[in-house]
Amino acid sequence: MKLQMAIDRADIQEALALTEQVASWVDIVEVGTPVIMRWGLEPVRQIKAAFPKLTVLADTKIVDGGALECGDAVAAGADIVTVLALADEATITEVVKVAHENGRKVMADLITVSDIAMAAKRLMELKVDYICVHTGVDAQKSGRTPMSDLRTILTAIPQEQAAVAGGICLETLPDYAALKPGILIVGSALAGAEEPSKMAQRMKEALV
Repeated sequence: MKLQMAIDRADIQEALALTEQVASWVDIVEVGTPVIMRWGLEPVRQIKAAFPKLTVLADTKIVDGGALECGDAVAAGADIVTVLALADEATITEVVKVAHENGRKVMADLITVSDIAMAAKRLMELKVDYICVHTGVDAQKSGRTPMSDLRTILTAIPQEQAAVAGGICLETLPDYAALKPGILIVGSALAGAEEPSKMAQRMKEALV
């Protein structure tokens, strides 16, 4: 299992400093959608330049203009680019094509998709590399978690291609890890920790 840290609240220098603290423990650093909205793809570019051996994910959540937007993310150094599962299949196909031509990977975000199993199977047919069940921040406020969705997706696709995100913390991490998805994504519980390095170490060790 891989541990992915999502950075959603930081400027570029803060993102670089945070990445430096956790680089020994996390497998993937995600430049989150809010960061990209504020700073564009520059954080992706700088993090990849500073940490070339670290996998960097650009959470672009592409919904149209697949080739153009994926191409920009790839040019900035993203190893993994995200596309919304709700996007038109033509868009998803373009994202996959551009990413794979450049030796990069694609993660589809299933946020708000109703029939997760069916969508996941179709995304596999479209050659998407990773498929993520995701309970958004706003949905979490009502107590929702991605656990049920994770169980569902694991009936449809191989474990190593499944990812899960949505309010996961040190206390709940073992419950998700027990299901052995390929990628566990942690946001504020790690990126916002008082000591991110120690928290990353504890979380990584919990996955073993």
